[in-house]
Amino acid sequence: MNSESTTTTGTVRLHRVIRAKAERIYRAFIDADAMAKWLPPHGFTGKVHHMDAQVGGTYRMSFTNFNTGSSHAFGGRFLEMEPNKKLRYDDQFEDPKLPGTMITTVELREVFCGTEVNITQEGIPAMIPVEACYMGWQESLQLLTLLVEPEIPDQM
Repeated sequence: MNSESTTTTGTVRLHRVIRAKAERIYRAFIDADAMAKWLPPHGFTGKVHHMDAQVGGTYRMSFTNFNTGSSHAFGGRFLEMEPNKKLRYDDQFEDPKLPGTMITTVELREVFCGTEVNITQEGIPAMIPVEACYMGWQESLQLLTLLVEPEIPDQM
């Protein structure tokens, strides 16, 4: 591996239309319990250690491999928040082998059948294959959809 490949970072772009209001999707990105439920890809559990969902606020989370028990933690800051429309935050892994800062931008636009979701994640550490990142996001977005689409009334 040459030195260029250790410093090069990747970018992923994802697009979905989800049959849910933008408010629910936005809330799923800033609610600690929701994040723990939908963000970890298949085979991982998630724990939110801290969440202060406001511009300049920070968060810390970890994923644990259910099979091996190994975990990795990451965290960052909320950079931009436009309720139900846009969210931008950064992430840094605590593992020094995964250096750098990733920036994730989530854009939401209500459409006639739900909400169009566009996600861009930039600065993915070179050690993480972009294809693996796409796979993880696809699994996470399946779980997000299962969380936000159901219309479940409150029980009396």
